[in-house]
Amino acid sequence: MMPAMKQNGIFTLLNKDSRSPARRGRLKLPHGTVETPAFMPVATQGVLKAMTPLQLEETGARVVLGNTYHLAWRPGEKLIRKFGGLHKFSGWDGPMLTDSGGFQVFSVKYRTIDEEGVTFRYASDGESEFFSPERSIQIQRDLGADIAMAFDECIPYPCTHDYARQSTQRTLRWAKRCLTAHSKGDDDRSQFLFGIVQGSVFKDLRRDCALAIADMPFDGIAVGGVSVGEGLDLLKKVVEFTEPHLPKKHVRYLMGVGFPEDLLESVERGMDIFDCVIPSRMARSGTLFTPQGRIRVTNNKYRKDSYPVDTACDCYTCSRFSRAFLRHAIMSKEVLGSTLCTIHNMHYYQKLMADMRSALDAGRFGQFKAEALDRLAERDKR
Repeated sequence: MMPAMKQNGIFTLLNKDSRSPARRGRLKLPHGTVETPAFMPVATQGVLKAMTPLQLEETGARVVLGNTYHLAWRPGEKLIRKFGGLHKFSGWDGPMLTDSGGFQVFSVKYRTIDEEGVTFRYASDGESEFFSPERSIQIQRDLGADIAMAFDECIPYPCTHDYARQSTQRTLRWAKRCLTAHSKGDDDRSQFLFGIVQGSVFKDLRRDCALAIADMPFDGIAVGGVSVGEGLDLLKKVVEFTEPHLPKKHVRYLMGVGFPEDLLESVERGMDIFDCVIPSRMARSGTLFTPQGRIRVTNNKYRKDSYPVDTACDCYTCSRFSRAFLRHAIMSKEVLGSTLCTIHNMHYYQKLMADMRSALDAGRFGQFKAEALDRLAERDKR
């Protein structure tokens, strides 16, 4: 028998696009409210690389993602719990989501999967560890994020239908164990739990998994197993044939996505929240996002360029620094270069999501998306 969970009241659907499944919503969490569609910066170790929490907040970010796999290894979830949880430990007082560790566990080279869980070795030092649904939930309980994720098996691409079917069935069995584990104990019940839909690129498996997860008492629902090498065209198809089977009352989280084009296409297909390391990772190597596409500021042509990254951008970086200075700082391996580039990319992503929300409010999302994609295509001409 499935455990009873709190009634779902964390997500409010404010309006819907008249020509697509695109949605405008509001997600109420213990540490604050998140307007959707929204992008979550990835704070792998509880912090976003090269930025302070205050700098991140100033970009417009309202919710961040922490990594269960990495935080359990270092500094350890028990230590973080002693400090009052990940919010207090990291200095971020806004909403937080922790992943289950599933993606990281299934991406390591040495692992053994059985019905109980996964035995693996940390890539950093080779130390052996075991993650089960119960272990993942307990770690996330100790971390104390607003949202915890069910432990699932992230299916690689490509794979056979038979492998994907067996893996998806295991994910559903583990989902039930996660619900049971999350309902036990005397801990604070303010943490919400999201289920994850798997099924690789197979329409029947995605449908069956989505319907099964929707029938379980989760507080939200995620679509996992995308952005694993299938490409944008297949990503769009997976979202398209999964979305009709997702409950409208739940916030929808598309995991590990992505580039601006991915976000625009996925919002149009009914997804609400996203996360990805792309904007921060690419910033540290000097790749910057603009409405007209990406620029790599380390290119020699920017050595004497006095313009900001984007003349229309009002972020701290663009208001004070030239492309020439950013190139100098990145080429000199100065930490400030990584910080300034990350500030810009984070600001760009948050502005993109805010503009999508405004377009949905105004009933002109389709026009906005078409114009945004046309501008992004300019990068191919540069």
